[in-house]
Amino acid sequence: MKFETVIGLEVHLQLQTATKIFCGCANQFGSQPNTNTCPVCLGMPGSLPVFNEQALEYAIRVGLALNCTINPVIKFDRKNYFYPDLPKGYQISQYDKPICSNGSILVKTGGVEKPIGITRAHLEEDAGKLIHDNATNSSLVDYNRTGTPLIEIVSEPDMRSAQEAYDYLTALKLTLQYLGVSDCDMEKGSLRCDANISIREFGAPKFGTKTELKNMNSFRAVKNGLEHEINRHAQVILAGGKIVQETLLWNEEKGMTIAMRSKEQAHDYRYFPDPDLVPFHVEEKLIATVKAQMPELPKEKLQRFLTEHKLSDYDASVLVQDKKIADFFETCVSQYSDAKKICNWITSVLLKEMSDRKISIDEMKLTPESLTGLIKKVEDSVISNLVGKDVLKTMLDTGKTADAIIAEQGLAQVSDDSALEKILDEVFAANADVVAQVKEGKQSAAGFLVGQAMKKSQGKANPKKLGELIARRISNV
Repeated sequence: MKFETVIGLEVHLQLQTATKIFCGCANQFGSQPNTNTCPVCLGMPGSLPVFNEQALEYAIRVGLALNCTINPVIKFDRKNYFYPDLPKGYQISQYDKPICSNGSILVKTGGVEKPIGITRAHLEEDAGKLIHDNATNSSLVDYNRTGTPLIEIVSEPDMRSAQEAYDYLTALKLTLQYLGVSDCDMEKGSLRCDANISIREFGAPKFGTKTELKNMNSFRAVKNGLEHEINRHAQVILAGGKIVQETLLWNEEKGMTIAMRSKEQAHDYRYFPDPDLVPFHVEEKLIATVKAQMPELPKEKLQRFLTEHKLSDYDASVLVQDKKIADFFETCVSQYSDAKKICNWITSVLLKEMSDRKISIDEMKLTPESLTGLIKKVEDSVISNLVGKDVLKTMLDTGKTADAIIAEQGLAQVSDDSALEKILDEVFAANADVVAQVKEGKQSAAGFLVGQAMKKSQGKANPKKLGELIARRISNV
């Protein structure tokens, strides 16, 4: 039997508003447990929620970027379930009247662009965080996260492989980062993903029974978890069994899924309109204002890098994959006009150093001014390209400028003709046979002479100048 995979993803994104979605508590990560709380987010009797306007504007921004319809009337509903991290006994969410619906995002997967549908994007509040203490065999609850504004982005079941799901998440995260509505940090829980997966025989009109996969803390884990679940579904069906609709946890360490609970249906949550939050009318004027303030999105920036900075599609794509790197590049270009040289330094040298050091661009001790200063030193032949790479490493270690490091370590290239001639006198005397080869027309031998001269000068000689002087000497013989 040949099977077709059907995947839909639910992405929960924490919005980076100053305060929580229905109260004035700080929306802040890393505070002492249970310090950013109040009667509203703790669900105390008599407390009333007030909707955060910034959360509404951010949700509209997300909807516009995902080509959604911004619905003119929205309402909040109570999603009822009991769990220790939910102090009210219900979650304020949106059921039948979400803020955004019927959108799509273009995803490059398998070398071609494919539209992935967005069913809806709705606002809701986050729950608290359970902390399990194995030493005392107990669980603690931190309610700081309770009431954090979330937008849940629900895709259509349009993905047909784990790789497509991975590519969709990558494209979606990049778009959300450019919007500036969230830091999208999976380690902090700012971005979380659940996957719905089923398989069916090719050509079958109906979807198969789906399972939901949770507890995936990286895009790689999503891909691995989905691949495992696809194989599990196929094995069960081929063995004559039936897939049970349930929620599963992905265990990255063991590379397997673990049953969590049977999958609930919408009616299990007993949704009903929240009586404390009346329906909201989203004015066209507000939508127009948010639209006018939309930042440049990845595809727009990519196209501009191709036309304005004359970069290759590959170079532009690498830069655009991280907004902070793209912004760093553009600041550099504003100070030094050779965009191609700056791009080469960032993509071939700087990104490698960042990867080796496991740091992001805003964590490194390097400013755009410092990098362009270094590039100018190389282009002016003050130092060689090879020495420049070593200087960059020292800059990242110390935060010092290229000028300071070159002066401290005496790295400036020797370009003075008389000083270089003395070095070449020694090199020619010690390598008469190689000199003879150069005279006979073997130009590759000249490179050996340059290398020997560089060695004698401890890398300080200007290699370009050396090449010119060697050629002049040979032609004059």
